[in-house]
Amino acid sequence: MNFKTACAAMALGLLALPGVTLAEDLTFTLTNTSSYAVKAFFTSPSDVNQWEEDVFGDGYLPSGNQVPVTIADGREQCVYDLRFVLEDDSEFIASGIDLCELGEYTLQDK
Repeated sequence: MNFKTACAAMALGLLALPGVTLAEDLTFTLTNTSSYAVKAFFTSPSDVNQWEEDVFGDGYLPSGNQVPVTIADGREQCVYDLRFVLEDDSEFIASGIDLCELGEYTLQDK
């Protein structure tokens, strides 16, 4: 067996191993129909008790707008907790949201 054939066989063997998967980025649409702009947005897998970094960084999401959000944390996770900090410094937390199934999340007034 030559070198190229051996490498190809090894690569195919790795793909066939059970449990060997590649993590994908999770992308969803976030829509803000609330009365306030969102000045900070944090996510966390529901089974983790710590918030990730602010998704928006220096940006914000005005009322009446939407934005695509990508969570590239390397996990194969669909269920996330979402934490919103609004322009009036109030906070809203949505727990246990299956972003893979929904493909979107809409923040609304209470």
